[in-house]
This record gives sequence, C-alpha cells and structure tokens, in this order.
Amino acid sequence: MDTLAPLFASIEEADDRPVLVTFETGKQETLSGREFTHAVESEASRLIRDLGAGPDRRFAVFAAPSARSVIASLAVLRSGATLVPVDTQFTDETLTSVLDDADLAAVWCDSRRCSRLKALRPDLARLPVEAPAPDAGGDSEFPARTPENPAALFYTSGTTGPPKGVPLSERNLAYQFDVLKNSGLVGPGDRLLLPLPLHHVYPLVIGVLVPLALGLSVVLPRSLTGREVLHAAAESGATVMIGVPRLYRALLEGLERRGGVLLKVAGEICYRIRSTTGISAGRLLLAPVHRRVGPQLRLFASGGAPLSPETALRLEGLGWDVAIGYGLTETSPLLTINQGRSPHPESVGSALPGTDLRVTEGELQARGPGVFAGYRHLPDKSREAFAEGGWFRTGDLARIDEEGYVYITGRASTVLVTEGGKNIQPDEVETAYESHPAIREIAVLQKESRLVAVVVPESAALHDGGDSEEVLRGAINRISGQLPSYQRIADFAITREPLPRTRLGKLRRHLLQERYRQAREGLAEPVARPMTPEEMPDADLALLDSDQARQVWELLTERYPDRRLTPDANLQLDLGIDSMEWLDLGLEISRRTGVELDESQTSALESVRDLLELMTETESSTPMGEQRSTPQRVLTRRDQHWLQPLSPPGAALAGFLHRIDRMVAERWFDLSVEGAPPPPAQVLFAPNHISHLDPFMLAAALGPEQMRRTFWAGWTGAAFRNPFTRVIARLGQAIPVDQRSARTSLALAEAVLKRGYNLVWFPEGVRSRNGRMQPFRKGVGHLLDHTPVTVLPVVVRGTYEAMPPDRKLPRRHPVQLCFASPVEVDQLDREGTGDQRPERITQALQQRMRKLLQEE
Repeated sequence: MDTLAPLFASIEEADDRPVLVTFETGKQETLSGREFTHAVESEASRLIRDLGAGPDRRFAVFAAPSARSVIASLAVLRSGATLVPVDTQFTDETLTSVLDDADLAAVWCDSRRCSRLKALRPDLARLPVEAPAPDAGGDSEFPARTPENPAALFYTSGTTGPPKGVPLSERNLAYQFDVLKNSGLVGPGDRLLLPLPLHHVYPLVIGVLVPLALGLSVVLPRSLTGREVLHAAAESGATVMIGVPRLYRALLEGLERRGGVLLKVAGEICYRIRSTTGISAGRLLLAPVHRRVGPQLRLFASGGAPLSPETALRLEGLGWDVAIGYGLTETSPLLTINQGRSPHPESVGSALPGTDLRVTEGELQARGPGVFAGYRHLPDKSREAFAEGGWFRTGDLARIDEEGYVYITGRASTVLVTEGGKNIQPDEVETAYESHPAIREIAVLQKESRLVAVVVPESAALHDGGDSEEVLRGAINRISGQLPSYQRIADFAITREPLPRTRLGKLRRHLLQERYRQAREGLAEPVARPMTPEEMPDADLALLDSDQARQVWELLTERYPDRRLTPDANLQLDLGIDSMEWLDLGLEISRRTGVELDESQTSALESVRDLLELMTETESSTPMGEQRSTPQRVLTRRDQHWLQPLSPPGAALAGFLHRIDRMVAERWFDLSVEGAPPPPAQVLFAPNHISHLDPFMLAAALGPEQMRRTFWAGWTGAAFRNPFTRVIARLGQAIPVDQRSARTSLALAEAVLKRGYNLVWFPEGVRSRNGRMQPFRKGVGHLLDHTPVTVLPVVVRGTYEAMPPDRKLPRRHPVQLCFASPVEVDQLDREGTGDQRPERITQALQQRMRKLLQEE
C-alpha cells in the first residue's frame, strides 16, 4: 500500500456499515460507508470544479472536530490536493504565519473560525463546513494517485519555538495503514473513540485515516469533555480509545477518587493475577467500573506524549489493554509500538517493520517509509534534521536494548546541565514533584544555574484554607528529600493559570522563562474578570452548546463580574461559593433552568467546568412555578417527616427543654428582651446571626404557645450533623436547610408557612466570624416572594461575646434581644433596589437590619 487509494476503496466497500458515529446533537448519529463516500466525493468534486484542486493546491481545515470537518478533510485528500489541518488554538500571530507559509487555495472553517479568518485574512477564500456541497458526487474525474503525491502538511505544535511545516506524502501515510493492519491491535468490528482535536498528525492519521482504511468505525464525542467522552463510549459501543497521557491520567484519577483505596488495592491484585496467569481479572472483578467508563472498551491507545509506566500498569490492573505508540510529526507519526502486556513496560516498544532505528551520541535516529523529506520553506532546518545516510534526528535521547526495545530518556533540547556537570531531564523531576497531592502542575527550568519551577497548586489540597505558599513549600521540601541533591528545585513561583501546553499536553518550554518571571513579579495572574466565549478553548466552548450550561455560565458572569471566572476556576477558592452560598446559587439555577441539583451531585463539584458538565447531562425536572404552588410535590416522605407535629411525649419533652433553655438564658446570660413578641398572627422571624447561641436565646424569648407554633430553619451542617443534634432539632421543630439542595430547602420552608406556622429564618445564612452582620442571602427574598407573610426583624446582641466561633463552650455574658417593628413584604419590595423582586426584598430587609444595628 503506497498511496491513499485503498483508504477510499475501503470506505466505499463499507456500504451500509457505519464508518462515522457522532453525537453532535446529543444523540448518536451514524454515516454509512455509502453516505460518507457520497458526501466526500461531492465536496471533492466542488474543490476540483470551483477551486482547481490538485497536487499543487493546498486546502486547510480550521474547525472543531465534527462529521462535517472529517468529510472536509477527506474531500481534500480525495481531490488530490494537500490537506493542511490547522490548530484552532493558534494565536492570531501564529495563525497568520501558518496561513502565509501554507499558501492556501481556501480554508474549510466552522462559523466561529470563519469569523476569525474574515477579520485576519479577508482575502482568503472560506468554505463553511456546515454548508454541504450541492449533490455532485461522481461528476468529477479524480486524479491518479502516486506515492510521492503530497498528502498533508502539518504544522508542529511549537514546544520549543514557532511551528514548522511538515509535508507528508501518500507513501508516508499509507505506511501507517500497513503496519497497523498487521499489528493485530485492531480487527473487524472495532469502533475507535477519538476524543482529540484533529489538527495533529497522531489523532488525524491514527484516529481517523487508519481506522477508515481498515474498514472500522470512528466515533467522535459531542465535545472533548470527560462526561461527553464517557457518554459516547457507552452509547456507541466503542472498543478502542485513541487518547493522550493527560486524558488517561485524568480518567484513572477520577476512578480512583470515586473508588478510593479499595479500587487501588483491587487494581494491584488484578494486575498481579494478570501478569502471572494472563487472565484479565480486572475486567471480570471490576465490571461496574467498566460499565461506567464504557462496557465494550478493551484497549486504550496512547500517543502524542510519554505515558508513565505507572499509569499504564494501573490501567492494565483495572482490566484494560494499553498500547503505547512513539513517534513524531516528521515520522507520520509512529516509529514504535508497545502493544501492552509487555515484559518491558517502561519501553515505547520496538521499531515498526520496515523502520530502522539507531542511537548515535545518545540521540535516537530513524530511517524508513514513514520519515518525511524535509520542512517546508526551511532548507537550513531540513539539513540540520538529517544525518549522513538519510537518518532523521528525532531530538530524543534514548537507548535500545538487546531485544530491540526502545527507551526514551529525555529530549536533547530540554536537557538542563547543572554547575556540577549533571544532566537533568526536567520531565523526570516534574513527575516526582507532581506525585504530591498539593501540586497540580509543575514546570522545571534553569535560572542563574539553579533549578527553579513554576507551580500550579491543586485546589482540592488547599481546601483547609492554609497559606498556599506555605503548603506548597512543605510539599516541595517533602519530595526534595526523596531526590538526589542535583534534582532538587531551589525556588519556585506560584501561578493559578494552567501551564502553557500544546493541544496534546506537551509543555511549551520556550515560554517558561517568561511565565516564571511573571509569576515571581505577580504579573502572571490576569485581570480578575470572567473569560469570554471567544477566549475559550474548543472543549470548553462546546459545553455552552447546552442551553442549561450556557444559562449557568451567564448566571456566573453576572454574579461574579470581578472574579477570575474560567472553566478551571475553583468554585470555592476562586469564586467563594461556600456551603451557604450554594443556597442562593442553587435557587437561581433552578429558577433559570428548572434543574434542581441535589447534594449528591454538587458535593463532588470542584471547578466551574464540573458544574457546566453536570448541567449538560441533567434534565430539567419539576418546573419552579409548579414547585412553588404545591411545594409538597417535590418533597420526599423523609422530607415531610420534619413537617409533622410532635407526638404528645415529644411535645412534653420539648416543653421541658424549653423551660431549661429559658432558665439558663435568664440566669447565666442575663437575657433582656426589648419590644413585645408577636401576637398570634403568623410571622417570619428574621434575626441577625453572630453565634451558635442565637437560636437558643431567641427561643428563650418566646412563650410556650409561640414555640409550639414556630418552626426553625437549621443548617444541615450544624443542626443535623449527628443523631443527637437531629433529635434536638426535631424536638425544636427545625427543618433542614441543605445549602446544596435549594429547591427542597425552600419547599420545606414554604410548606411551613403555607400551613400557618411561624418560621425563624437567618437571612445571612452563615454565622458571622467577626461579630458584624454579613450580607443577606437571596433565599429569604425568594421565600417571601412566593409566600408573603409579615416579617419581624430581630436584633441579637451579646451572643458573639458569649460564644464566638473559636469557643466550644459559652462564657457568661449579658445578651439582649430586640423585636423590631413588623414589616410587610410589599413594603420591602417598594423600599429595595434591584432588578427582581426577591433581590429587592432581600436588599430592603438587610438595610433595615443595618439601621437597627447602627452599622451604616
């Protein structure tokens, strides 16, 4: 096989069998071999007829992965022209340089990229991928194919400098078809899931062209997010995944985070069974894990960057086969394959049949049918790339053992040489430091002969609120103690911005010196503002295709206009969304989207991306209006338990405890009460909240009859945290306010008011940490908007001094309560400011309380 002719013949022979499976609408859609061939030939005919496509013409594809972008790519190849896949994440400067160097006849682009091209290069012809060509299949005579015909022009990812153009011939690509066909890795009936962008040689050749040439199906997820990838894996019946190390590492970490220590131990046991008996125990014993990831998935193929042996072995222990490919853009791409279950897990495998490899002065060099002829428009670089005899200098440091297995030990261009003459591969040092849970990413570089690093902290490891620099210094010191002295970093700079990487996860090391400088000088952090959709990578922008996710993103941008809001932003650390803030946020999400997020869903959310991904897969449930008119419809039997009246024995015990509470309040805290408690009319008590003593002091100020007619909104994290506090809460007629299940909390509160009871609701939501009133949460506004009752502000003084947050037991101190004048909800609505009625009610009530406390 020396040309691409067998590729198109194989697709045509597929006939009614599916060759492309997509999820662009959220549902599985397929294109048969006949449909795909017809679409490709129609587009190819248009290129030949209208734009003179042929071997001397080049057409770019500048679009997110989709059925139409794959068709466009194949149409360029079918027309005999050269395909130029372009990275959608190129900066304007790099994109302009690539477009100029490629000398294009036209560019296929999706709507977003077409708009960008129009602004950058209005003279360049644009072909919208969304617009199919007129039905013209078969009306053109396609050119004869030759092995040396230029097939594709890739631009390298630029890890050490600007991208270089790498032309690959039909022979280069066809060679990959042959070796993978004979490798035994895939066979008839396999479906290959491809969760990668298509501008790089690895996903395009190995993930699209090879499987189509072998008569297999290609599966494209709706977006490159984790949930969409797993959805596509499960729904499509994919058997093979084509991925990169960062994808597999994230998958493994997610599984082990859910499965905990038990899954890790089970994986190790299953790996030992497999290595000694050959039986894949993990697939049998860990069937639920496989069902979650993809019930038919059997093989993970990794390329684009080094996969750590530890990750590969852990995945094999869980029951998957792992194949590792090594190569470069210049080698189209594969030079070696390690097919898994190998006695050499640290090796990238042995040379492909027909490829020769050697190590000269520590550098791996290659020669064979997959190696390119030279860079486009860069004769000097091309000469430097080849040694005498046509050996391509890979730039990778390696060794080859007696059995022919290749071991990559580093990259020649990234070696750091210490003052003592030691050679250091930064990726080895980075792997060691990244093993600590406090470090999400680290990049090692050299500064004034010292090893230094740029560090991105792991948000989850900093949740305890410690100083990030102190936590990271402790982490680095701990790992440094395990390393040789010449591999220890001497200093580091912290950034919250992700490190600069290529789309396949490789560090752009030529940018690290500037990033380190900026981080040290405090310049690396961008202006605190929400990211715009135009600034988002494709994978994140795809999340906003969901109406519900887009509405939530818009809500966050409105709510946090002066925060660092990106998909990677941590909900708690970056946006300040603590457990109480979830009440307001959950309410607003429910109001805008009709989606109720319960605690089981939101407790695992860490980043904005997690929230958006959750919204893409969560359907709207009971409409908010329906809930508010009949709140009991969204309450479970367990929820409604808190609304039931106390039994006679329970009421007697509650009365006894109330008398004790009054006695302690009067004798120990010298409780004094100003103003009269309310008459029998129904009210919502709205006290300030400065101590855990507040509800007990308020209860002591109420008479027995008032207590029987009063319910209390209690935070689940305090009033319901253990069996004892739940018993006390039940006797006090408390209802649980679960800040991560806003709809249920509001439904319970509204049910109390609709039954004619009083309700105590702390508008601040959270106890003050400094004794001063905190901003009111909008929950009280939503509650009063739908169940308008008289509001009675209550001022509490002295409880903070009696029991501040740092005390477990109260001390003796006078406490005063003041029942202010009651106010109607309509009056609050008239007094307040804001776009919505709940916001106005909340703002007016807060203003009244501030005046009462004289805090203005």
